[in-house]
Amino acid sequence: MMVSLTAETIIQSLASGLLMGLLYGLIAVGLALIFGVLEVINFAHGEFLMLGGYAMALSLPLFGLSYWPALAVAVLTTSLVGVVLYEFFLRHVGQKEFERSILTTLGISMILLYGMQYLFTATPLMVDTTYGFEGIEIGSIRITMTRLIAGGLSIVAFTGLYGLLKFTQFGRAMRAIAQNREAAMMVGIKPRHVARNAVALAAALCGLAGAALAPIQLLHPAMGQAIVFKAFALVVIGGLGNMTGAVVVAVALGMIESWVGGFFGIVWQEGAIFTIIIVAVLLRPDGIFQRGGMRVG
Repeated sequence: MMVSLTAETIIQSLASGLLMGLLYGLIAVGLALIFGVLEVINFAHGEFLMLGGYAMALSLPLFGLSYWPALAVAVLTTSLVGVVLYEFFLRHVGQKEFERSILTTLGISMILLYGMQYLFTATPLMVDTTYGFEGIEIGSIRITMTRLIAGGLSIVAFTGLYGLLKFTQFGRAMRAIAQNREAAMMVGIKPRHVARNAVALAAALCGLAGAALAPIQLLHPAMGQAIVFKAFALVVIGGLGNMTGAVVVAVALGMIESWVGGFFGIVWQEGAIFTIIIVAVLLRPDGIFQRGGMRVG
């Protein structure tokens, strides 16, 4: 049933969509980062999101439900998992081995998904923090603290990533490998080290999104599966390897998704979003923004 249009419902819907879009952006940027450096589409990326959520949930009781230490543990855990997966699996996948990369990352995805399901069952978990249901109210518009913090963390992460890629040796090495691997190797940049750093950073961003989502949505082992397919579409529409494009499209998608779900019902939400994605890919198969080179602006 369609909800009546009022200024309050429109603002509430757009605010929720903006915050969700920022979290989608963290996931999409991680995918774009791995593709830009390794030229591998990581089908296990959704499991980084799930691991971040579970690391947050398991850490909270240790810190008396304190949000920030548990968040730090979640980000560090997913980053370390990213390094391990790179060293054992992804570094053995060549740039031109597309089929092998799909099989490898899908296999990793299934192992992580069903391993976590075996350990924690498929029953959804509700994650509580010291913030509880606290929030801010402006008239009839209410936004919880956990959503506000999630949005703020996303903006800080995007700003930090931009500075890292644009102004540091660490980031310049990543961009050099993404733009011209042979030339980068000639000036002494080591692709393996750069690729490992890229996977660790991408996993940390995805873990941050999962940890931020944990107190907002129900936590379950398959939570990353649905979101990661949207993230793949966001990366393609934004221009493969284009960081700015991935973020802009993610925020737009989150706001459209919230608006459709809020006014026309959840049943229409997924169908409408994937219809928009299909139309966008048909009209702009190379993406809305310039493709490749791990562009950040």
